[in-house]
Amino acid sequence: MKFRGLIRKFLVVAALALAPAASFAGVFISVGFAPPALPVYVQPVCPGDGYLWNPGYWAYGPEGYYWVPGVWVQPPAVGLLWTPGYWGFSNGLYVFNAGYWGPHVGFYGGINYGFGYTGAGFFGGRWEGGHFAYNTAVLNVNRTVIHNTYVQNVTVNNTAYSHTSFNGGSGGVPARPTAQEAQYAHETHVPPTAAQESHVQAARANPANFAKANGGHPAMAAIQRPGATNTAVAARGAVSAPRANGAAANQRANSAVGRTAGAGEATRTGGSGQSSARPVPQARTEAQPQARTEAQPRQQAAPRAQAAPKPEVRPQPKAEGHGGEHGHR
Repeated sequence: MKFRGLIRKFLVVAALALAPAASFAGVFISVGFAPPALPVYVQPVCPGDGYLWNPGYWAYGPEGYYWVPGVWVQPPAVGLLWTPGYWGFSNGLYVFNAGYWGPHVGFYGGINYGFGYTGAGFFGGRWEGGHFAYNTAVLNVNRTVIHNTYVQNVTVNNTAYSHTSFNGGSGGVPARPTAQEAQYAHETHVPPTAAQESHVQAARANPANFAKANGGHPAMAAIQRPGATNTAVAARGAVSAPRANGAAANQRANSAVGRTAGAGEATRTGGSGQSSARPVPQARTEAQPQARTEAQPRQQAAPRAQAAPKPEVRPQPKAEGHGGEHGHR
């Protein structure tokens, strides 16, 4: 059994050496154990008109599962939509099915990636003539910059599997392609763009993206567009040294019309696809200044306590009343 496991691992590594990323060309990657749960993160704001969202997912390399950050990308042609890749359990192995571009969104395992990808279809936007219209109920779009928007609330029924990252098997999403999705599978599909491929390669080259390093909570859960790592937002529970640019991007994403998802977090609140009132990164950002504000009065309290035995300094507490409000906004 041990020898068979080594052989299987060798075959996986060999396949990965031939295909650095799970490519559209038909190279299938199979793994003997399931990918981690989907992390929860805030979507970066759309960088401009015409960009479409690609949800983050777990890919596999010789060092194990690694996170490919969610990212806004430009489609290869007007009218095309992105069908995300997904892991499916088959014959004792977890097999990755690569994503693709096509006129319709096909079957992607029933995985609730969030941001309009509820597990079946796509509700984040639609093509209207030669431009893409964004559903701001589930996508983070600055409507002062992008005007072709609309609002359509989304109801999600697979919340029991909101963090599940694979289809089939024990604990997997028990979804199967509908007749319509089976029909879409026979349409002409377009492989990932060069920008998408380079995005996957960059994710694989970053050791911090591997699950064994981040415990399933990547510090770079999503970025605004390929290569723009200074816009990275962290997943809930990620532990990393904050970067000035990354922290600013987190704060901008939370303060705009930020949608929290990637595991369906955005769709468990009334089915609207919105969860901007509860982003955890925002709570962590606020907690730090409060802790510093509370610490300042304690440091000032020590000299006042020493001066207390002197009768002439007892009026000082009146001055404290003004200083105690400092830092609270």
